Amino acid sequence: MRPAKPLSLALGALLALLSCTRPAFAQPIDDVAEEVPAETDDPDANDVGQPNPARSDDIPKPDPGDPTDPPAPSPAPEPAGMPTTATETNCTDRIDNDGDSVFDCGDADCYDQPVCKPSGVREKTDQLCSDWVDNDGDGSLDCDDDDCAATMVCQGFLRRRGDAQAAYRVGPDQTKHFNLPELDEGMSIEEIIGRFGDNDGERNDYTCSDGVDNDGDGRTDCADFGCRFDSQVTVCQATPGFRFSVVGQVAQTYRIQDTNAAELDQNKWDTRFSLLQLRFLGPIGNISNSFFLINLRAETTPRLTFALFQLPIGNLGHYFNINSGGGGLTSQLIISNAKQLLLERAFLVYSAFEQGNGAAIEFGGPIDPKGRVNFRAFGAGGSGRFSGNVGGRFFADDNTNYTWGAGAQFLFNIAGYYGRFDTPYIYTPVPLKAAILVGGKYDQRAQERYPAWNGTGIFRWWHFHLMAETYWKRELEFGSWQYSYYAQLGALLWPRHLMLAADYGEYIAGDLEDPPTNIDNIAGDELRRQRDERQFRGALHWYAYEQTGLISLRYTYRDVRNGRFAADGFKEQDLTLFGTYRF
Repeated sequence: MRPAKPLSLALGALLALLSCTRPAFAQPIDDVAEEVPAETDDPDANDVGQPNPARSDDIPKPDPGDPTDPPAPSPAPEPAGMPTTATETNCTDRIDNDGDSVFDCGDADCYDQPVCKPSGVREKTDQLCSDWVDNDGDGSLDCDDDDCAATMVCQGFLRRRGDAQAAYRVGPDQTKHFNLPELDEGMSIEEIIGRFGDNDGERNDYTCSDGVDNDGDGRTDCADFGCRFDSQVTVCQATPGFRFSVVGQVAQTYRIQDTNAAELDQNKWDTRFSLLQLRFLGPIGNISNSFFLINLRAETTPRLTFALFQLPIGNLGHYFNINSGGGGLTSQLIISNAKQLLLERAFLVYSAFEQGNGAAIEFGGPIDPKGRVNFRAFGAGGSGRFSGNVGGRFFADDNTNYTWGAGAQFLFNIAGYYGRFDTPYIYTPVPLKAAILVGGKYDQRAQERYPAWNGTGIFRWWHFHLMAETYWKRELEFGSWQYSYYAQLGALLWPRHLMLAADYGEYIAGDLEDPPTNIDNIAGDELRRQRDERQFRGALHWYAYEQTGLISLRYTYRDVRNGRFAADGFKEQDLTLFGTYRF
């Protein structure tokens, strides 16, 4: 059969006509971004896909003989808004049909619809984690459910400098979750912490995983700028699941003075791998707003030094935890080594007051609705002396007395919000933050029993960090007053590059009012190690690779005085170059 030429010609003409016709409706901006014309002073020029009635070829040319002005172009018609209904008519179209700012199963109009009923299935898919339904009935909805942590819909992304927008997005349709401020040229993402409505009160793994807006800025946990962009907060990196954190450190030391060493000239130099800290942390499985931490020290001899398992109480930020008993009134003995401003703890300040236990329980939380005042109470027990390892202990001189302790502490936020596990490092300028912590406890040790008090003050502003802490105790068994004090100063010299730090601490052992009659009975006891001591340290930190790689030069001066049972004191001075990586 011969082809019908008239029909072919007609179809060809029709296709040619259609190809010359442009549609008048708007296209999605994300699909035609490369076709958007450059911005002009004409407010209508950037309305993608909208006809402009004021085109130059539509305006009548003025007649030179006509004294009147040319007619003004007619204004563009107002675009018609999306029609709304009295109720949500479609509960699965991801559209707010009734214009009440809530759509689909999040709208009360859809509550009784079958598609909005819980399916009874664990929320582990993109669909179940974005349908506004608590499918597994565990009290957590969509991305608030820990089961959704690994889904793409709950991971989101951040656009940075040069992008068209700065926003977190969730959902397969790229629905906006919240917008971030536009970053200025040369501005790092860390600099938005404490600005643009952020109160800078959530910057550690504990407050960033408790399900509470601790600083009252409207952003909770990983939605808070501090939780998301402080590199020392690991639970909010990528997905808020299990995290493996590493802090490694290499040290090159030159010993300047050591009056306790017989052959100093032969032992001036030392190179060692001084620290390898491995931490495993994250939420406890199937328990929302929970947290656990396991800390391992792997340099020299591997040893497990701290463990904590924390559960929420209610929805107001209160908690209960079980830990290995390494801490008490101070957090300096249990925070990560990545947060030690002078690279190592000032043990002389704490050793006579915090001697460890076999295990401890703790509960606490905010007292007022805004979280300005917080409390914590704890109790601990064990036997023998704490060896520094989880569950580790030893018995000296056949002393098997049971040891225990109990205490409480209050935190008062004067300006801003402070968490006792926050880092003292400053990478970019910080907003004003001031807090006071006061607490007391009673400790029953193997051969000592005493009440003790602790006070700590924190001040952070702009380029400066200041921390001061003091301990007091009244030893009841042998009768003595003992105290220590400690001051720490940090100054950011060059944002994102250099920070200067220094500290000074002193411990005063005090005289025994009722000393033991036989000194041999206390051989090796904590009493023998209680000697007046003071220490000064200064360090210069270079942020070699953002906050991950740190190179530090530290000077240390230590003066140990004559003790109750030691006639000779000694002095030490050294200069150490540290290379630290932390992630």
